[in-house]
Amino acid sequence: MATDLHRRLLAARATAPSYAEVGATRGGRLPDGYAHLRRRVHLGRGPEVLQRAGRYVRDWGSQTGTGFAVHPGGPARDGDTVLLRLSLPGSRWPRLVIPCRVVWTMDEPDRVGFAYGTLPGHPECGEEAFLVSMDADGEVWFEVTAFSRLSAWYARLGRPVALLCQHLAIERYLAAVAAHVGR
Repeated sequence: MATDLHRRLLAARATAPSYAEVGATRGGRLPDGYAHLRRRVHLGRGPEVLQRAGRYVRDWGSQTGTGFAVHPGGPARDGDTVLLRLSLPGSRWPRLVIPCRVVWTMDEPDRVGFAYGTLPGHPECGEEAFLVSMDADGEVWFEVTAFSRLSAWYARLGRPVALLCQHLAIERYLAAVAAHVGR
């Protein structure tokens, strides 16, 4: 399996994102022609909560906390290519291997996070951002922002199920980060 993952990672590194609007989750307006999702959860208050949640998010905690494995590991860095892996419950097969590229990172006093974009072979086309922020009152929030459209034939064929899976994944990302900081 390690050799197959390494081969797939090298192949993914040689590709470009599967959409034109790379980095669009960093700004305010999401691009037309995609489904948009924006969800957030309150995590608590103060710089300690921001730092703890931010570190967890930058270390792919929202993904690993929901059952994904991330290859290779380590904190998200601009330009990194990763493979998100997901196995069906109770089975080692089939295993979905999802190639992504980190398109931006943020590490500021009041905001920490990153976004990844889809690469060829991903069941969707678009971008997801994971951002922990502290407002002027010291309240800390975790927000997931995404724009996407289904691209893989199996995702388009099972459109209602694929859309439900995406919504459930985002809800699980929010819950994983909230649980990590003890909310």
